[in-house]
Amino acid sequence: MTPKFHSLVIKDVREETEDCVSIAFEVPAELREAYQYVSGQYLTLRTDIDGEDIRRSYSLCSAPHEDEWRVAVKQVEGGKFSTFANASLKAGDRLDVMTPMGNFNFEPAASKKRSIVLFAAGSGVTPILSIAKTALTHGPKSDVTIFYGNKTIASIIFREEVEGLKNEYMDRLRLVHILSRENLGTPLFKGRIDLEKTNKLFKVYLESDTPDEVYICGPEQMILDVKESLIANGIDPKTVHFELFTTADSIEHKPIEKYEGPHIESNVSVILDGDRFDLHLESDGESLLDAATKAGADLPFACKGGVCCTCKAKIIEGKARMDVNYSLEPDEVAAGYILTCQAHPMSDKLVVSFDD
Repeated sequence: MTPKFHSLVIKDVREETEDCVSIAFEVPAELREAYQYVSGQYLTLRTDIDGEDIRRSYSLCSAPHEDEWRVAVKQVEGGKFSTFANASLKAGDRLDVMTPMGNFNFEPAASKKRSIVLFAAGSGVTPILSIAKTALTHGPKSDVTIFYGNKTIASIIFREEVEGLKNEYMDRLRLVHILSRENLGTPLFKGRIDLEKTNKLFKVYLESDTPDEVYICGPEQMILDVKESLIANGIDPKTVHFELFTTADSIEHKPIEKYEGPHIESNVSVILDGDRFDLHLESDGESLLDAATKAGADLPFACKGGVCCTCKAKIIEGKARMDVNYSLEPDEVAAGYILTCQAHPMSDKLVVSFDD
């Protein structure tokens, strides 16, 4: 189903920390089916700020069984949307909200005994909290371990809710706080979640209880370090899932290597909701998304940085390359999916569909 924006009323805005608010939306009955989601997915929010169309994607911190659609927005220095959200949004306001998307998904298995391990840093806890609530509520035979990194106790987003989960599920939830700027009494809990720290955490908490699934959300270097440590310690890479929490406000894009391949002039067709848009595109020119948008196609997009998968489409005919890809799984790429914000044609003819 092609993602679509709908104007939703803000139900409430909560101050979670001094620089983070959570926002819940009212979803009317006629849109409930379109806004069904699984834990780990995100909402893309859109508004106009000083005449500029601003779009940002935020993971849902609520769980599907809670019948709530809530995201957290942490203030980013110089961030247009995060500043607007933290300073101005209030209950009763309206925002354009895209239907839920995302590949960082967790599906509970009520009949299976599973060990679920979750790593989060800062606002990366948002989808991790949703996954934890779902795993604990709908996986009565499963146990959950959360490693949660922050600067200080005061900066811990959803601290009360996370601690409440620990108290409610004392026999199945293990919660480990790691602080970089405060001391919790032992060196293991001091510092950042990096390669060395993950190795130590694994030896203490995971060596005798191999996790069945691992979910990681945080800065890119943290993700890379955690994943490297887990694989080195024998964890199956297929069971390790991750998502960057960064947005267009804060992502530090890696320099894109200059394209030095063959120059190809391509006839490109983009299919959206049954409509077809035809355009001419060069292999070393602008992205498919930008070109199609200029041609009048209202394609779905959010970050334009290859981090979310809002602009995902499938190649029906031809070939394409991507500058970067932070969100598509290898099997999706193998199946022909691309991020159109990063895609360029590599064949004389290219047909891409948002409807598949």
